[in-house]
Amino acid sequence: MATIKSYTSLQQSRKLAEILPLESADMYWWSSGKRYYIEAMDDGDFNEEEGHVRAWSLAALLDILPYPQLSKDKLGSGKVGWMVSVYPNDCRYDSCWHDNPVDACVAMIEKLNELKML
Repeated sequence: MATIKSYTSLQQSRKLAEILPLESADMYWWSSGKRYYIEAMDDGDFNEEEGHVRAWSLAALLDILPYPQLSKDKLGSGKVGWMVSVYPNDCRYDSCWHDNPVDACVAMIEKLNELKML
């Protein structure tokens, strides 16, 4: 069984830090030499001067989206796809599909940001 990605990648985290309120991050990336590690955000742990990068868990991403609905469905060839839909006015606005739920949420956040809906 494949592992479900549960937080943003380093690249996604850097992109979302330009879009989202920084206080919405609940995790952060830090490095030791050439390796990066992910940690839950605790008071006093995050230090931007040490190169820490804010990150978002799947739960934090879903909290940011307007009335999100996350669903999983089987696609052709036995693949599984994740869809996130948003309902800002009690009506489905749009949906994004990806191989994992975090990527679907990030794609939706980027789309809503481009449309100035966040």
